[in-house]
Amino acid sequence: MRQDFDIVAERALARHSAALLRPGPAQADLMTALDHAAARLARALRGALARLCGGDPLDVAIAAPHEVAFADFAAEGLCAYSTYSASPMPDRLLSAIDAEAVLRLVDRAFGGPGEAPRPMPRELPMSADLMVQRIETILAARLGEALGGTSAARPTIRPLRRDTDLGQLQPFAGSTRLAVLDIAISEGTRAPWPIRLALPLTALPMLTGMTGQTDAGARSPAAPAAPESEPFAAMPLRLTALLVDTRLPLHVVTRLEPGQVLNLPIARQVPLIAGQQAMGQTIGHPIAHGTIGAVDERVAIQITQLS
Repeated sequence: MRQDFDIVAERALARHSAALLRPGPAQADLMTALDHAAARLARALRGALARLCGGDPLDVAIAAPHEVAFADFAAEGLCAYSTYSASPMPDRLLSAIDAEAVLRLVDRAFGGPGEAPRPMPRELPMSADLMVQRIETILAARLGEALGGTSAARPTIRPLRRDTDLGQLQPFAGSTRLAVLDIAISEGTRAPWPIRLALPLTALPMLTGMTGQTDAGARSPAAPAAPESEPFAAMPLRLTALLVDTRLPLHVVTRLEPGQVLNLPIARQVPLIAGQQAMGQTIGHPIAHGTIGAVDERVAIQITQLS
């Protein structure tokens, strides 16, 4: 038996015209949109973070977003890293909060002058972890507002995990490209403390709301068809008027015979059901209720209520 075969392509591979493919937004446009969101985030963080600093006024500055690889994101020294979900997207966001700043906030919360211990600990205590959670909650809420504004497309951002070892979180592959926002928070004469936010470049179209951009020639979605228009207007629909729904004992049912009279109560309001018959029962949904009467010696229903 011959085991070698000549392999011939059945047909040429499809090649789509570039005119038929809608290009996504340019990266420069995405970075500009993120920069505008960063300005809104800075204004929102001033008041939100001030509550953690005893109400003292803060100055929040966010530098223009820049691109880095995830492998180069880790900060020097002790840092609190946190991951966030951004529903409805599967992507994760990342923040890095300076550990010394967290310990300063904890010291102030317990009535101290707001100084970090010397030397710095190798791990954050439980009190500092609780402070990180409060900062996470503020960042998630304010970032979601800054990215989506008041639109329905605003992403829902929620904190997920935190650790001082970024390797334990591993939210991205090392080669993942990130858009980074460097946030500097200043309290009067104190040294400013930093927060870094990282967003995957691939998630920027959704996060900035730029996925809905369309060309002038793009077709808009068709409006839903009206039931008064064809082809639905003439479609027949089964309607059932349920006059009686009662229960009888089994011994009465087994003794039924022609001529026997059953006294059945008929409600003043009877439902009009749109559906079909199956196994002796009407399966459907009530669309109206009405009263029983007669018109031209024929039983009729006068609609009194729509469901």
